[in-house]
Amino acid sequence: MHPIKSFADSKSETYQSNYAANRASVERLKEELKKSTLGGGEQYVKRHIARGKLLPRERIELLLDEGSYFLEIAPLAGVNMEAEFVGAGVVGGVGLVSGRQCFIIANEATVKGGAVSEIGSRKNARLAEVVATNHLPSISLVESAGADLPVQHKIFVPGGAGFKEITRRSKARIPSISVVFGNSTAGGAYLPGMSDYVVMVKKQAQVFLGGPPLVKMATGEIVDEESLGGAEMHSKISGLSDYLAEDELDSLRIARQIVAHLQPSITPNREQSEEPLYPADELLGIVSADVRVPFDVKEVIARIVDGSRFEEFKPLYGSTLITGWARIHGFLVGILGNNGVLLSESAAKGAQFIQLCNQQHIPLIFLQNITGFMVGRNYEEQGIIRNGAKLINAVSNSTVPAITVMVGSSYGAGNYAMCGRAYDPRFVFTWPNHRIAVMGGQQLAGVMDIIKREAASRAKVEFDEAKAAIAKQMLEAQIEKESDPYFATARLWDDGIIDPRDTRTVLAIALMAAYQKPFAGTMEWGVFRH
Repeated sequence: MHPIKSFADSKSETYQSNYAANRASVERLKEELKKSTLGGGEQYVKRHIARGKLLPRERIELLLDEGSYFLEIAPLAGVNMEAEFVGAGVVGGVGLVSGRQCFIIANEATVKGGAVSEIGSRKNARLAEVVATNHLPSISLVESAGADLPVQHKIFVPGGAGFKEITRRSKARIPSISVVFGNSTAGGAYLPGMSDYVVMVKKQAQVFLGGPPLVKMATGEIVDEESLGGAEMHSKISGLSDYLAEDELDSLRIARQIVAHLQPSITPNREQSEEPLYPADELLGIVSADVRVPFDVKEVIARIVDGSRFEEFKPLYGSTLITGWARIHGFLVGILGNNGVLLSESAAKGAQFIQLCNQQHIPLIFLQNITGFMVGRNYEEQGIIRNGAKLINAVSNSTVPAITVMVGSSYGAGNYAMCGRAYDPRFVFTWPNHRIAVMGGQQLAGVMDIIKREAASRAKVEFDEAKAAIAKQMLEAQIEKESDPYFATARLWDDGIIDPRDTRTVLAIALMAAYQKPFAGTMEWGVFRH
């Protein structure tokens, strides 16, 4: 592998303009992320602390090894959505516990007592998917009132899959540990009930399918919470609890102890890491703040891979898709990055490259900045659909781990061809400049305007120019709003918006997680239309 030669000019007007705009986007991201740490608001946070309880992020910090990373997944789920709290009432991410990479999930009890909202239910499903697909031991820090009853119709039926998946993970030898810190009712009770290991905190944990009011209504029985479902009852009588902790700190100690006796994690084959030749900070000046303006993805690769070394595959063919091999923190990876619209030859090249990586069991990194496939008569005649289908076929049937980072636009079928969310990459992260939609706002509004004009012409009716101009403007504004990265991340279309300068670290953590599940590439594909 040879180092990439960078041609970035940090003194140019374009670089400086990009840097200022992207730096502002990163600062906005930091402010938005702060909202995810506020829980249910100052009043409820104070009340929680007054009860002598730790906040969920404090529990996570104490559980993690000293100096461990914590890669949080979907921290901005629910942001700017009506009736949702930022983070959707749950914190989840990857970190080291007793030297083992684990996935930690913590209920935010200051948000409606840890009750699960609509987006919270979807986020829980995504967190469970990350656990299962990467074979990560999970530690649930439980304090949940179950379903948010006013929206039960949105979460009851799909929410049941969560309990099924816990038992399936147990069958697959993926351990689940529940540490119960407070009142856990209904669905909050089933979580420890399905876990492999259960720890309960004395005089805090209360686990029951129905609390005293429901019991009284259903049976007429009058019973207090501690007798009904307290930690000591479950530890001494019901047997639901495997460990009785004296306090929260003791419960976290026990959880760490449990992890310590699990089978050791898989050690991936990796070489000595080497820092890139160019500073990550330069990414802010290299990457266009406006997704309509192209930039060289090789400049991005040079700042995230070891030694900026990159072995490019087919460098003279299909140049709008860059493909090749590199290492990230010692992990060998195959990289596909967009350098323009996907042409027929670019798609064919990408499909071949994915096949080669599967042949050698090499994980894939997709750097997505794509407006879609090229359109037009000549391109149709050259087989853009046929070769585009080859690429989507390869992405769909590939069995090596894939990680996608959206470094610019993600429009149309290009999202599919470059392993968007629907194609099951292990992780999907985005940069703050990211935009995602069927097409850009101007293009979509323009297409709809043309369709309306042609319809009016066929119907031989007068076309209202003033009304059309207003409709076009409104539609463009709507699409721009809906393609915003915060709109996307709120709805879990990705696993989080990240600072571009953190990309190399994020990819390393994600790759370590991916290697915890043994994998092999495939040489079996659907029909290729040669």
